[in-house]
This record gives sequence, structure tokens and C-alpha cells, in this order.
Amino acid sequence: MRSLSDTLQRLQRYRANSVMDAGPSRLKRLEIVDPNPGNLLGWYYAPENGDRSCPLALVVVLHGCTQTAAGYDAGSGWSKLANEFDFAVLFPEQSRQNNPNLCFNWFSDNDIERDRGEVRSIREMIDRMISDHGIDPTRVFITGLSAGGAMANAMLAAYPEVFSGGAIIAGLPYGVASTVLEAFDRMRGHGLPSHERLQERLRSASTHLGPWPTISVWHGTADKTVDELNARVIIEQWKVMHEVSDRPVRSDAIDGQEQYTWTDKTGADVIQLHRIGGMGHGTPIDTSSGYGSKAPYMLDVGISSTEHIARSWGLTPSFERRVQPDARATTSKETGSDDRKEVTNYVQDVIENALRSAGLMR
Repeated sequence: MRSLSDTLQRLQRYRANSVMDAGPSRLKRLEIVDPNPGNLLGWYYAPENGDRSCPLALVVVLHGCTQTAAGYDAGSGWSKLANEFDFAVLFPEQSRQNNPNLCFNWFSDNDIERDRGEVRSIREMIDRMISDHGIDPTRVFITGLSAGGAMANAMLAAYPEVFSGGAIIAGLPYGVASTVLEAFDRMRGHGLPSHERLQERLRSASTHLGPWPTISVWHGTADKTVDELNARVIIEQWKVMHEVSDRPVRSDAIDGQEQYTWTDKTGADVIQLHRIGGMGHGTPIDTSSGYGSKAPYMLDVGISSTEHIARSWGLTPSFERRVQPDARATTSKETGSDDRKEVTNYVQDVIENALRSAGLMR
């Protein structure tokens, strides 16, 4: 069993040695003019408007401890995916004056309760993105790693009406801790409140009556920083909101990893659990996909959580990238062949999107 002093020493070492160096970034600074009670920074990427016929979707991405917005983006590949599939990303960023290890304060009631602290600041950033970049307010999603995953869960609890879906990576249940010492205990899987108590905490976080955002939980089976028990408890916490059965209705192998799915009364997928065999603490990536790069807590395990999460939200009709204009053939014979292929892919993408919207295809 890891002691509290050992955990603190590990965090200090990570703080000194493991802050991610992002290098050049396509993210731009978000100008924050609202009260910003959580005193957070904001970064974003939004593709050029062009001749877009429909507003952009938005993915809010929350980094983990010792990480920065640009560093997590470089490791996960979110803005690159957004550029290729035409959606926007927002990266709230923690400051050292709030938390010396750059952790979002998911264990502080002042920062996770509706219209207070850090969750309020993130909510204000979303409003700014909607007003400034033509975001579709019905297609806002959120994801995060570790402390960012716990804060993503807090956002889903405090503002469920804002989000269509959320993905929690190596995170923790909402309202599970109120002090730093409790936070370390819960990370180790100790002293977790009962399912009933956590479900009540989630119910009381807002006055929302539904529909509720879909929930996706990702966790490594060898995570020594946030015990995998937290993933199961997150599932239990959200089951009551979606009124799903105790047991998953379907289990699959996705890129060789376990996926369990719960469906609601209409048959739609509303909760999923992804167990990444043998993975430690971090975000699962697949560098061979072209998205993301290895770094502290960005773990190349052969499955891209970024791609799978985006696809589950209908942001990418397939894992194939869009054909870029400068990559097309130039001869008449080659151009005709490529044009037919592009039209075929476009029609297939439209059909796949329609089937997913109707809940008839995953």
C-alpha cells in the first residue's frame, strides 16, 4: 500500500521533472472578460469558418496534474483531430497560484459546486466560445485526465444541461472528497462513500431533469495513482441518472481492449466503460494513428482514446482523415478516380452519421 508521504514525494518529483513541453502549438489564448471566479486560463482552437453550413461542435479538454493545455493537446492530438474533422476545442488551464501541481481542484466544494469557483470559470469559457465562434450549444462535450477527469465529472454534474456527452479518463466520482487528505485516500480506492450517497450527491448538484449527458469512462487496469475502483464507482454514480440496468447489456473488444455498454430505455448507448489491460495512469494513445505523442501520462498502448471518444460523439464519421486538396491527384485519369473515391467516402460518411444519430450503428 502506498503511503501518503510517498504519494506526496511522487507528486513533487512530477512537478519538478514532468511538466509537459508542448513545443509549437496551434492553440490561441482565450480572452476572458467574465468574473472568472476560479482564476483559470483558457486556450482554444477553432477551424476557419469558411463556407460552413452548420455551426461547430465543441470539445472541452481538461489536462491532468503537472500538465498544461498545450502539453496535453500535443500528447492527445485533440486540436489536430479538430482541424481535420471541423470542430472546435477549448482547453481550460490551471495556474500554480491555484494549485502548485497544476491540478484542477476537484476535491474542493468551492470549486465543484454549480456557479462557484473553477466550474463556473469553465462554464464562462464555454459561453464565450459559443458566442465568439458560432458553436452549436447542443453539441458541447467534455473530457479530461486524472484531476481533469474528476473535474470533467464535476462539470457534467454541475451543468448537465450544457453537455451532450463526457469522457472521464483515470478520474474520480463527483463529490467523493472534500479535503486533500480525503482526495489521496479516494485516489487509492479507500473510504469511497456508498453508491447511494454518491448518487444523491449527483442528484443534488443541479435541478436538471434531463436528458442527461452520455458518460464514457476510461481506466487502466494497472493504474497505481488512481485505483481502478474509482472507474466502477463513477459508473454506479451515473447509472441512476440514466435508469439503466445493473449489468451492461453488451461487452466488446475494441482494439483489443475491454468495452462494456449500458443502454437506456430507447436502446441508445448512454454509459460505457473502457478497461485498458496493463495500462498505468494516463491517457491511452496510439501514435501510429497520427494523433498524439508519448509523454508523461500519455501512454502509447495501441488504442487512441481521442479517436474513439470523438467517434462516439459523432464528431468523426470514421477514422479515415479527410482528403486534403494538395494531396489529390493532378492527372485527369487520376483525378477522376480520386473524385469517385471521395464522393463514395462522403456518401458512406453521411449514411454512417445518420445511422449513428438514429442509434442503429456504433
